[in-house]
Amino acid sequence: MAELRSSAVTQGVQRSPNRAMLRAVGFGDADFSKPIIGIANGYSTITPCNVGLNDLARRAEHAAHASGGMPQMFGTITVSDGISMGTEGMKYSLVSREVIADAIETACNGQSMDGVLAIGGCDKNMPAAMLAMARMNIPGVFVYGGTIKPGKLGGCDLTVVSAFEAVGQLSSGNIDEEQLTAVEKNACPGAGSCGGMFTANTMSAAIETMGLSLPYSSTMAAEDPEKADSAARSAEVLLDAVKANVRPLDLLTREAFENAISVIMAVGGSTNAVLHLLAIARTAGVELHIDDFELIRERVPVICDLKPSGRYVTVDLHKAGGIPQVMKLLLDAGLLHGQCRTVEGKTLNEVLADVPSAPPADQDVIRPLSNPLYAKGHLAILKGNLATEGAVAKISGIKTPALTGPARVFDSEEECLKAILNNSIKAGDVVVVRYEGPVGGPGMREMLAPTAAIVGQGLGDKVALITDGRFSGGTYGLVVGHVAPEAAVGGAIGLVQEGDSISVDANQNLLQLNVSEEELQRRKGIWSVRAPRYRTGVLGKYARLVSSSSQGAVTDQG
Repeated sequence: MAELRSSAVTQGVQRSPNRAMLRAVGFGDADFSKPIIGIANGYSTITPCNVGLNDLARRAEHAAHASGGMPQMFGTITVSDGISMGTEGMKYSLVSREVIADAIETACNGQSMDGVLAIGGCDKNMPAAMLAMARMNIPGVFVYGGTIKPGKLGGCDLTVVSAFEAVGQLSSGNIDEEQLTAVEKNACPGAGSCGGMFTANTMSAAIETMGLSLPYSSTMAAEDPEKADSAARSAEVLLDAVKANVRPLDLLTREAFENAISVIMAVGGSTNAVLHLLAIARTAGVELHIDDFELIRERVPVICDLKPSGRYVTVDLHKAGGIPQVMKLLLDAGLLHGQCRTVEGKTLNEVLADVPSAPPADQDVIRPLSNPLYAKGHLAILKGNLATEGAVAKISGIKTPALTGPARVFDSEEECLKAILNNSIKAGDVVVVRYEGPVGGPGMREMLAPTAAIVGQGLGDKVALITDGRFSGGTYGLVVGHVAPEAAVGGAIGLVQEGDSISVDANQNLLQLNVSEEELQRRKGIWSVRAPRYRTGVLGKYARLVSSSSQGAVTDQG
């Protein structure tokens, strides 16, 4: 068994006062030699994503006790993207990833904990836990709170994105207020994270693939009994990992990140995965670059028919075999590194040994590689004079992968949404939303409200939208986010003028402002840095520290 960090606290020179404090929270004589397990509990009643986490934390706590550990629970925060979307509060969403990672690191290292079980639901809880684990490199396991079950209306499955799209449908006269209210009341039926292959389910799939959560756990429904059972089993596995000294950096290898990207391409995952995996890799000391996503996209097809652009939700994927079934198809095709290890001490080859080599015949959520939805992955990395560091386009489900049109320029999400709802955006336009990047926002808001409104108005295949902000995992259409360098630091997106010709071409991986280099240089010469929107508080601090989105928008750069 590895030497326990907590022994310095429980058995060290200052053991009398240290042990006295621990006795006050329930330690007995026999407990001081046991590993201290931190349970980072993201429970919150502010969002359905996290409302069920406390029950999971308690199950994990009991299992850790029974397995010979001394679990110590502490809380972490969450910001609900779905609630804050389209408001000033959304600027805190990506910032919360750093705050949560800092909190987990501070609690675990401050109390010399020997392992950490992190429980999260909403989007930023998951990459935040991975950042903390990579920083501390103590044995760790992640427990996903689980996906929400689909809402139902008129025989159709609904997700939270349905409500945002309904706003656009209302503004274009396709539905009335009564129908909008019906969608709102039925979209989110209970606990769990957004039900499609949006950011939460994308990141849970990536973490399972990289071996830091248990097989099948990433697609379980929040309200099903197997989710609580999986939380308990995760605690047992973590105690074994502490004894065997299995650490996160043993698992977070270059090959593990390639596996995660391959699975994300196969399931049609969120653009935010690019940002988060770059951040985790940077923290773990793994060489991973934005161009690596494009290289893997070229060889991995999309084989899962999942919302937002597809038909099914994550509980359907779970019934069809979940992420292990997807991984097995990729493994058999030579598209997965089977030697990568998991927190259980197994290789992926061992984990997937009994998984069928073909998806079940009675479903069409997961397709065989011989019959993919798309022959190549759906997350394309675009470059050009508008994005010299790169930008991310989600191109699944679009009928028009290339568009050249006049720029409609907005310096905030609110200005853009107002124009859309006023029916001022027309087919063929290229909508530009800038000064919403990591520094400029600050916080890199997601543009679900504008993109969903565009789709709701029937313009999803007729309008392009580019931004130095982000997109929700629920966004689809010809949309390009993470444009870097961002406007606030002098990127070319800040030089675009109303009516300029812009080419967005996913076939050629091109994002181009069609003006001469001389004109670009002239505009750059008269461009000036804008005063920061926030100078103090967490947003002011974030804007001063954050890196480019092409590097994961991290705040702990070396």
